Amino acid sequence: MILVNGAATDLLAVTDRGLAYGDGVFRTFPVIGGRAQHWRFQFRKLREDCAALALPCPEETVLADEVTRVAAAHAECIVKVIVTRGSGERGYAPPPNPVPTRVVTAAPRVRHPEEFARGGVRVRVCSTRLASQPRLAGVKHLNRLENVLARSEWSDPAVAEGLMLDSEGNVIGGTMTNLFMVDEIGLVTPDLSKCGVAGVTRGRVLAAAARQAVSCRIEPLSLDRVLGARELILVNSVIGAWPVREIEGRPLRPGPGSARVQAWADQEDD
Repeated sequence: MILVNGAATDLLAVTDRGLAYGDGVFRTFPVIGGRAQHWRFQFRKLREDCAALALPCPEETVLADEVTRVAAAHAECIVKVIVTRGSGERGYAPPPNPVPTRVVTAAPRVRHPEEFARGGVRVRVCSTRLASQPRLAGVKHLNRLENVLARSEWSDPAVAEGLMLDSEGNVIGGTMTNLFMVDEIGLVTPDLSKCGVAGVTRGRVLAAAARQAVSCRIEPLSLDRVLGARELILVNSVIGAWPVREIEGRPLRPGPGSARVQAWADQEDD
């Protein structure tokens, strides 16, 4: 089911700025048994990202109702919520009084092999780099062409994800995931102050580490550090957490750090 501004339709105005300029934000998350997973975190991040673009955010009750409606026909599904600045005149200048467009969709939940979570996944390094733009750093905006180009670099189904670097050679995360690394001190996740998406699961893991007084630093991570890591873990709201078992041909073994991040990612409420 697809809802556009609450109506069951797949039609969108060609003047919509989300289509014309990628002027909007989105969230993607599972809904299981009619319950949106970690909804308060998802909505809070949506609201924060809207604020970063000076984009009016729809009311939480409105979006929650539309999520329930699109998910009603599924025992489990993946819901995507898109908010754009709505329609506008030709040109980059945003309308002075925007009327946001809401798009809420549901798709069947894809079941990844259990081995991905248990034994880990193979990962490669992408050649497509992420441009620096501090004003948009952390925001899950609709301009995701860098990720699209990076994901187009491989077609081997045995490779589950590709890591992306910034213009300075620091690892930022995967094409669809955030990254955690285990070193001799504890957990480390890349600094996203210049580019990248600060995902909900990344935020939940950081919060869980702080509550349990587990060292979890935010630092620039060079590719050499990542390639030499003890453990690497990929996270997002759809997959939860996957340990990395191989990166660029180097084998890794999931350990206690991976198990800890998986437990935090799988917590139903925190």
